[in-house]
Amino acid sequence: MNKVRLGIIGLGQQGGLYTRMLTGNIPSGAANGIPDIKIPDNITVGAICDIDLGIKHECNELYPDIPFYTDWKELVKSDTVDAVITAVPHFLHHEMAIYCLENGKHVLVEKPAGVAAKNVREMNECAAGHPELTFGLMFNQRTNPLYIKVRNLINSGELGKIRRSNWIVNNWWRTDKYYQSSSWRATWGGEGGGVIVNQAPHQLDLWQWICGIPIKVTAKCINGAHRNIAVENDVTIIAEYENGSTGVFITCTHDMMGTNRFEVDLSGGKIVIEDNTAAITYFAYDEDYANENMSSQEAMMLMRGNSAGGKKNRIEVIEGVPGGGPQHLGIMENFADNILHNTSLLAPGTDGINGVQLANAIQLSGWLGKTVELPVDEDVYLRELNKLIEEEGKFPARK
Repeated sequence: MNKVRLGIIGLGQQGGLYTRMLTGNIPSGAANGIPDIKIPDNITVGAICDIDLGIKHECNELYPDIPFYTDWKELVKSDTVDAVITAVPHFLHHEMAIYCLENGKHVLVEKPAGVAAKNVREMNECAAGHPELTFGLMFNQRTNPLYIKVRNLINSGELGKIRRSNWIVNNWWRTDKYYQSSSWRATWGGEGGGVIVNQAPHQLDLWQWICGIPIKVTAKCINGAHRNIAVENDVTIIAEYENGSTGVFITCTHDMMGTNRFEVDLSGGKIVIEDNTAAITYFAYDEDYANENMSSQEAMMLMRGNSAGGKKNRIEVIEGVPGGGPQHLGIMENFADNILHNTSLLAPGTDGINGVQLANAIQLSGWLGKTVELPVDEDVYLRELNKLIEEEGKFPARK
């Protein structure tokens, strides 16, 4: 096999985009904001699936040579695909992934890995029983060279130890019409929440991927802030880490002029990512050393950008690539390379539980109005979620 045949389950906004990208139905650059990006040559669309007969008719016109299924289990059991991507509502991710793995298919799960950590853990346990199959996640932001550079730099220890991080990401304005576009959107029973499970999973993944997993979170979650929805769409989080460092994460979907600014303060430097640019400051002296050994005058010289003791802080500015890297296509190509050549995965499926644990703890803290420790109590989380689902009255309880 020199090309992976991918089955795409769900032809909504995301699944439809993947189909168009991989078939060349739209210019790949238009899909990613990257000029002349090369569509991966190691993966192709083997089959597609959706329960909407209108979508089936449209796809028969657009892709007459690609088999179309209305039953996703039939697609999985067919010999038309080697792997599957689950472009479906969040609550279905773990069920579909487990079925794919148990039927011998590689699986690429759309973000988030799931809604409840308990379900994601069950999915991971199933994947562990099928080491011959590739299990990946669509964490496309991990292909961004800026985040890769920052993670590698922090892990190297060159900038010392993390003391605090701060991420404000509210540049995804969503109107009520967006939330009304699907019956499952912005519902407890259909989606499992709002901005924390829909827009923010990529940044929550990057936050823990770069800064580590906190041991405690305290969150203020506002449901339906300036929107006619029941779920959280304005969230402020304070995180505590085992080494004593702290982090703040702020996100919302009602800001028309949003910001995406990520700062990491370390003992030996500072990192700021904003507007597709990373500014990295390398301190002339580790702050612990400077605190103990430098005079006030020397410290002031450093703060003003001058040298002290023959050294001065150094700033490196790195411009990001257009579109932030290969994004979705990059994850697909890497996923296929792992199947074909055992290349390391950028986003292993088992990593998904970290972001879901964090999301569950954030929501639970907001619901209970208190600090929540990680790993989150899976049973308590599901109990509280099901209370909200019952009050909503639109969907059955979740297990």
